[in-house]
Amino acid sequence: MIEIKHVNKWYGSFQVLADCTTSIAAGEVVVVCGPSGSGKSTLIKTVNALEPFQEGEITVNGVSVGDPATDLPRLRSKVGMVFQHFELFPHLSVLDNLTLAQVKVLGRSKDEAVVRAVKLLDRVGLRSQQDKFPGQLSGGQQQRVAIARALSMDPVAMLFDEPTSALDPEMVNEVLDVMVDLAREGMTMMVVTHEMGFARKVAHRVVFMDGGRIIEDTGKDEFFDPASQRSERARLFLSKILQY
Repeated sequence: MIEIKHVNKWYGSFQVLADCTTSIAAGEVVVVCGPSGSGKSTLIKTVNALEPFQEGEITVNGVSVGDPATDLPRLRSKVGMVFQHFELFPHLSVLDNLTLAQVKVLGRSKDEAVVRAVKLLDRVGLRSQQDKFPGQLSGGQQQRVAIARALSMDPVAMLFDEPTSALDPEMVNEVLDVMVDLAREGMTMMVVTHEMGFARKVAHRVVFMDGGRIIEDTGKDEFFDPASQRSERARLFLSKILQY
């Protein structure tokens, strides 16, 4: 579903991604982790061309992201993206946040879009909030609305860029529960996160990055197994993040 081959990216003279290669099969959940500044958020944003890259190749469902002829708005409509800070339209109600792109991009009628939106709000436990504005919701509720909005476009894959890092601790699980359900239903997912409990629960593979490079790309069980031959950098990272 997602192929990343030898991707390099620079900000001026600073190389932020260096020869990154990995792939995500249909129905697979891949967690991308690593220290701050390792390039993981940049990598996930190259998948739907929110960040351009200078070298390499990325394809999503057979479509080349870097090809100048590619219709990027159409591609992005099929790749759901959930950000750290929700990115909802503050002046629109929850329901309108979910219907706008369905009508404008997918060409659905307003009635069709509403039916789809209400179904998804039900799925994330927020149907009763459909007439409220984002500012009237908690952070966890806003992030669940953001997930529902992404799903309203019927994506072939979902990208999550640290979706719980801006939330109060007590709101994290309500978002992770929705993501766990999505994973179990077979959604293709690429998730940048420090939530190692989530990774252990539903990830098929873990990609560990440092210094703009993919240091490890391995099965979940192997990544978390103390006896496995992990890189020294990954061992150090896990020893700190799993200490408590």
